[in-house]
Amino acid sequence: MKTKNKKSGNTVYKTIMTIIATAIVTSIITTVWIYGSVKLTSTESAIGSATKSSTLAAKLAVIRNKIDEKYIGDINENDLIDGAIKGYVSGLNDVYTEYLTKDEMSSFTEDIEGEFVGIGVYITKDAEKNLILVYGTIPDSPAEKAGLKTGDIITSVDGVECNGDDYDTITNSIKGKEGTKVKIGILRDGEELNFEIERKTVEVKHVTSQVLDNNIGYIYISSFEGDVSNQFENAYSDLKNQGITSLIIDVRNNGGGIVDESLDIAEMMTDKGQTLLIEADKSGKEEVIKSEKDKTITMPIVLLVNEYSASASEILAGILKEDVDNCTLIGNTTYGKGVIQTLYPLTDGSGIKITTNQYFTPNHNTINKVGIEPDIKVDDYLFTGTLDKEKDTQLKKAIEELNN
Repeated sequence: MKTKNKKSGNTVYKTIMTIIATAIVTSIITTVWIYGSVKLTSTESAIGSATKSSTLAAKLAVIRNKIDEKYIGDINENDLIDGAIKGYVSGLNDVYTEYLTKDEMSSFTEDIEGEFVGIGVYITKDAEKNLILVYGTIPDSPAEKAGLKTGDIITSVDGVECNGDDYDTITNSIKGKEGTKVKIGILRDGEELNFEIERKTVEVKHVTSQVLDNNIGYIYISSFEGDVSNQFENAYSDLKNQGITSLIIDVRNNGGGIVDESLDIAEMMTDKGQTLLIEADKSGKEEVIKSEKDKTITMPIVLLVNEYSASASEILAGILKEDVDNCTLIGNTTYGKGVIQTLYPLTDGSGIKITTNQYFTPNHNTINKVGIEPDIKVDDYLFTGTLDKEKDTQLKKAIEELNN
């Protein structure tokens, strides 16, 4: 058994989106939810060599000799090495296990910390039209203040034209040091516009809250990254001071985040000593994580979930469903992401993220490829991230449940 301890080196992480240092989401929106939880082990600095490394090295040597002999283009040694390792790791056919280059590692750690230098714009690729689209800006970010809007088409960066073919490299053109500026050309409703935006430290807020009718508090958690448990606690305290008597917690479309952040939030609603999470490693050895604090939230709760609630969201859902008598789950069955990846940094700044553990609910129910079933299923609504009090049938059912 182990208790939850953020300083133990076993903090668990997960990324929904790849937010680069420029605060640009480079994941295609339809694949945003398939990334897994990550246990960051900072003490690891190297990976032992594989037993069949000689065979691999021999084959690579033959291929390299042929490239040196015949290839007419320029050769970038670092790109060859990174490409070879990425291909080798991808041979595991595990969507959660991957090799990260030095730049990708830097972006990944900035992402999970929830604060980075950038302009604060979310982009995606329109594959059909081969365009780079803005689909959102971070509140109070330089991009929002400059006037970038959802639907804008990015046509150039610092005077260099770009399209969908440049999607994988565009972030390198936009990111930079704090205080420097980047010129962004966009197309909006047929009109060409140009913006000069100063790069600044951007903090991502993953928690929003409001008071609904009948003193019902509402807290939406978009991700469990960064300092989200403190954001949640502050939001709840503010709502309580406004006189709420019941609470709706919304994790729809939340693909996960730092698992310890999810556990910290769960501790506010569970008794000290209750089981929060069970982890099993490759050998089947299990570790049990228990609550270390007394509960602070005792009012009736509804947790809203859907098919895009994954990983750390499912951990919270499992805890509230099995450990908290005054909580009701409403919505759709969750995604079903119940495995953990361990991130091993390498000495050159790169790293490898490997699937190493499976986790279970407090009652030892399986999450992976199963998900969490809601207590009340409401599947006739697709949440888009913006609260619609008139059309949101899942929200309406939550309000009805708390008003009974």
